[in-house]
Amino acid sequence: MVFSSVGQLKKAIEGVLKIDGDNVRVVDEAKLRGSLIDHLVYSAILSSDEGAKQAARWLIRRAGVTLGVLPCSIQSLYEAMGRGDIKGFTVPAINIRGLSYETAQAVFRAGVKGAVGPIIFEIARSEIGYTEQRPAEYACAITAAAIKTNWRGPLFLQGDHFQIGVKKFAVEPQKEIDAIKALISEAIEAGFYNIDIDSSTLVDLSKPAEEEQQRNNFTIAADITAFIRRIQPSGVEVSVGGEIGEVGSKNSTVGELRAFMGGYRKELEKHGKGLKGISKISVQTGTSHGGVVLPDGSIAKVKLDFDTLQNLSEAARKEFGMSGAVQHGASTLPDEAFDNFPKRGTAEVHLATAFQNMIYDSPFFPVPLRDRIYDYIRKDLASEKGAKDTDEQFVYKTRKKGFGPFKKDMWNLPPDILRGIGKELEDKFYFLFDKLSVFNTKTVTATFVKPVDVPVPAPASLTGKGAVKSEKKAEAFDEGE
Repeated sequence: MVFSSVGQLKKAIEGVLKIDGDNVRVVDEAKLRGSLIDHLVYSAILSSDEGAKQAARWLIRRAGVTLGVLPCSIQSLYEAMGRGDIKGFTVPAINIRGLSYETAQAVFRAGVKGAVGPIIFEIARSEIGYTEQRPAEYACAITAAAIKTNWRGPLFLQGDHFQIGVKKFAVEPQKEIDAIKALISEAIEAGFYNIDIDSSTLVDLSKPAEEEQQRNNFTIAADITAFIRRIQPSGVEVSVGGEIGEVGSKNSTVGELRAFMGGYRKELEKHGKGLKGISKISVQTGTSHGGVVLPDGSIAKVKLDFDTLQNLSEAARKEFGMSGAVQHGASTLPDEAFDNFPKRGTAEVHLATAFQNMIYDSPFFPVPLRDRIYDYIRKDLASEKGAKDTDEQFVYKTRKKGFGPFKKDMWNLPPDILRGIGKELEDKFYFLFDKLSVFNTKTVTATFVKPVDVPVPAPASLTGKGAVKSEKKAEAFDEGE
């Protein structure tokens, strides 16, 4: 059921949820987890009534707090990694582009089974656009999935690749920086207490010295870090990530890391003494987003440089007190590669495309719907096809953009189809969590991460005070713009 009015929603929560000012009390957890949470999250995403949508999102977020599911920063855990107090595992950071509620449930089921502590749910600036999931919507789907699966513990929501667009920066640099800051403000308000700044697009390798190559990168990263420190909620130290090498470009070096960090620290100090800097550094070691697509639509095997990754992680910890290096574009690597990440001291690994592929290629996914999506790609997105792309290459690289326009169709797939896809995803997540050595990390995570309840006022649609504001539309943004 999708609630079409606030009145209908209020009637449905009677005896299950109790609104108490700006808080929510869970009266009947079994009924909440049984079907009400499904109705609430579908309304939060698909309702045509803006008031009901906002009320559902707020109820989910505050009910999550009551049940011990709170948005958190991973900062203190990463500081412990930087000190060497904990080691031996790599934190998975998962981008969910479609079927967000079902996919997140699969993640949590695998996490509960393996007693996993740190799991990051993230969405990139580009993904927000083409999947039509603004931060508040994404956070709502993840929180609802945690409630549904009886997950308890920190909820690490992350803005991934909040990236400076090269073309836009070249024309109006301050406007592009301000756009990133506006997105960060929106994300933090939604509970994203982990933000990855990506100004590595501005690295200029034509400069002779590494410091000059990284200058725009570290100057802007420091400026945005200072901005985050000014707006972060009381009691929360947002975990901030930086990036020295654009994914898909040349491999990063320790020299580039030192040049970036030296300049970054000096610039950050100009914004205020004692400001906390980044907790991790994203690097390039041979991967690319989505993998390299061959003419038949398959993915080329990638030789990832684990020695470089290990050297950068060690330098990040020993010289700068960070948790280590972050590996992007890893989900399409062969299965046997993943246990190398914890062995080499990788702090965090970003995983996205493989799960998108599993959804589209699942035997449970309806062929007629897939054909409709592919027809849309071939017709409406034809201008994005490269001159040398085969049809298979073009569809593979572009089908990620089917999640937004066909979001309602996917959310409304029959329950047996959703369960089938969900089970496939759960098995994959469980496998990856094992390889990344995050089984039995729940206790150590709880030792270092202490959730903070950030107050969130009840929306106007529930209080009757003020006008109900419409949600902003997602901007169109492609990586590298």
